[in-house]
Amino acid sequence: MIDSPRVCIQVQSAYAETQSLPDEERFVFAYTITIRNLGRFNVQLLRRYWLITNGNGRQTEVQGEGVIGEQPLILPNNEFQYTSGAIIETPCGTMEGHYEMIDHAGQEFRIAIPVFRLAIPTLIN
Repeated sequence: MIDSPRVCIQVQSAYAETQSLPDEERFVFAYTITIRNLGRFNVQLLRRYWLITNGNGRQTEVQGEGVIGEQPLILPNNEFQYTSGAIIETPCGTMEGHYEMIDHAGQEFRIAIPVFRLAIPTLIN
């Protein structure tokens, strides 16, 4: 029996105030994702999918190959970390999605990225 891949996703988001233009309904957020391979074999990230929802409920889907121009190979007990960004029209929103990955045996699998909040720090909810 082959072990199923054990991958852990950790997300941290931050408001990019200097890049935002609230008067023009442009709110920029940076997010840092850490992908940890807790398994015994290599895994590789092939594709990403995001569902971005602004504070008014408007949804945008984003998908593509890899992340930040890479399709990282993550060795056992190692991690890959990157920072990217999202722009929404409201001071708060959410992001969620998944990564499509491949294991050492060539089997594709999907890892969910739990919903996380995009919000300016002064917003109380």
